[in-house]
Amino acid sequence: MSSVYSIKDLERLSGVKAHTIRMWEQRYGLLKALRTPTNIRYYNDHDLKYLMSIALLTRKGYRISVLADKTEEEIAWMVGELTAMHTEYDAQIEGLIIATIDYDEDRLEKILNTCILQLGFEETFRCIVFPFLEKVGLMWVSGAILAAQEHFMSQLLRQKILVAIDGHVVRHTDKSKHFLLFLPNGEWHELTLLFLQYLLKARNHRVTYLGASVPLQEVLTVAETLRPDFFYTIITSVPSGYSPDEYLNTIAGKFPDATVYASGTQFINTHHSLSDNVRILNGLDNVLAGVEELAA
Repeated sequence: MSSVYSIKDLERLSGVKAHTIRMWEQRYGLLKALRTPTNIRYYNDHDLKYLMSIALLTRKGYRISVLADKTEEEIAWMVGELTAMHTEYDAQIEGLIIATIDYDEDRLEKILNTCILQLGFEETFRCIVFPFLEKVGLMWVSGAILAAQEHFMSQLLRQKILVAIDGHVVRHTDKSKHFLLFLPNGEWHELTLLFLQYLLKARNHRVTYLGASVPLQEVLTVAETLRPDFFYTIITSVPSGYSPDEYLNTIAGKFPDATVYASGTQFINTHHSLSDNVRILNGLDNVLAGVEELAA
């Protein structure tokens, strides 16, 4: 049975604002809401995946007016072309994809362990795991992979990062900074945040990790006690009750002596009005560069 989504659900899951979705509906006919017997508008799984495909392609630089002239089959092909882009580590990435589709835990472990031995933990995640995750996300949008397969893979990777974090001995120095890491309420995909926790601890910084889906008021309460030097969060959907700008500016205003770092799809190809102590780090390379700059 297909899930039922409101336009606010589509906004939260796709990162496309509700008023933009309505405009696309009215101007281009991209989606057509269904209606309940009581005339309430709703959308289904097919609508969500199609909208996520459109959102992905616009973030890659395609104009919505061009995409509106494409058939659904053409849109699916364009998304598929993105997954076909080649990298230096294609064999390892394809192996991870096959193991994920087959729910083959042993094969996933073998590929990851071999890569970690050859490249090290950080390089494995930067060059192989995160490009792999991007491909898996594209495959889910195009319907080539199930949510259960994505969850299966994510949990194994989560365990890998947690073991690496636990195995690292942190030696704080006078140069160590204090970071508060968290995801906004409703955000659950924490692999990037966990990896950042590993990177920061590996460079002997202090890290307080709050994890996924943390209400803003709780973040502020914790920060009042700990007074961190830096905040870091990832925003891929619109936080409940706030625009992304309002969300970050609220933290920045309460803690003007701290720096608020953020990344995520809400900050790609969009204009923002942010406080002076807010920094946007789009893309894993920029996040890693920021970490290295702090470690210097």
